[in-house]
Amino acid sequence: MKKAGDKMPSAARIRKNQKEKKKRQRRRRILIGVFIGILVLFVGVYAYLSSLLGQADQVDIDESDLGLVEDPGKVDINLSNKNIVNIALFGIDTRNGDYSNSLSDTILIATLDFDHKKLKLTSVMRDTFASIPDKDYKKINSAFAYGGPTLAIKTLNTNYDMNITDFATVNFEAMEKIVDAVGGVEIDIKPYELNEINVAINHQNKNIGTNTQKLESSGRQVLDGGQALAYSRIRKVGNADFERTERQRTVLEQVLNKVLKDRSITKAMRFADSLLPYVQTSMSRSEILSIGTKVMTSGTTNLVNTRIPLDDHVKNATINGGAVLLPTSLIDNVAYLHNFIYENDEFEPSDRLQDINDTMAQY
Repeated sequence: MKKAGDKMPSAARIRKNQKEKKKRQRRRRILIGVFIGILVLFVGVYAYLSSLLGQADQVDIDESDLGLVEDPGKVDINLSNKNIVNIALFGIDTRNGDYSNSLSDTILIATLDFDHKKLKLTSVMRDTFASIPDKDYKKINSAFAYGGPTLAIKTLNTNYDMNITDFATVNFEAMEKIVDAVGGVEIDIKPYELNEINVAINHQNKNIGTNTQKLESSGRQVLDGGQALAYSRIRKVGNADFERTERQRTVLEQVLNKVLKDRSITKAMRFADSLLPYVQTSMSRSEILSIGTKVMTSGTTNLVNTRIPLDDHVKNATINGGAVLLPTSLIDNVAYLHNFIYENDEFEPSDRLQDINDTMAQY
């Protein structure tokens, strides 16, 4: 109720108040519209990514049967560091989606080190002599054939004092798809590799039904997916499997650098769309989304790689009629691995690793 003497607002004042009220209402509607638009976009992108991730073959593995280090703090203080994520990657030479009874032709440990903003790739030589739990001592690539990803991870953890709990397995068809998805990879083909890569291309065309073009010369050139796959398979020239794993890392580095360089969501989606139908993994959709988002937003772009066993701590040997790479000091190899992955030089081998090291010294 107005008091006596209060003045009534003028007509101009009333009109001004009404205009300001309409402006506020219009801004509110615009903000609501923008919010709804962002929400719809977010839901759409999430749904699309979820549908992509749904193309991967997710499998459950029993974490209690992975040979985890019992007292990680005594071995390496960073074994339990949540900002250093290790994922076992296995490459299987199959195209029919059947991963059973297959040797792991490629074995990698992929490390996402968010503390040091690095992506790390460690190649494990497939002919490395190793302790396969419940299967005696054999080439490490046989673990996958004996017990699938669970035994393959357990073998890595047992022989290298690691605590890996996740994996991804891809067949060789994936290599072609992901290289083509990023527009090819630039590789310097050495003269002695030219004939071998063309032999591998002929083999792929004949046995797989592809139509990959052979290379006409050595030197630096862009390889498509089929050519990159053939390049990764070269083994008979150069330094045998040592150089073959280096070729594989080179191709993977090129692919990852292309995806990470411009941090393109569109390119990352195209990459995922090409790769995931050929992947078997223990990771859930939410875990893959979380890791991928963290990589893309954290500035983790420094990519480094290595290989074990080290040249100074391995020798060629024939054991039970088969040629193997025998670590001459498994502990030195593992200490190097932990320094590379965790950037910690205060590694202490577990009793289990010491026993395996002592057994190998008898061969």
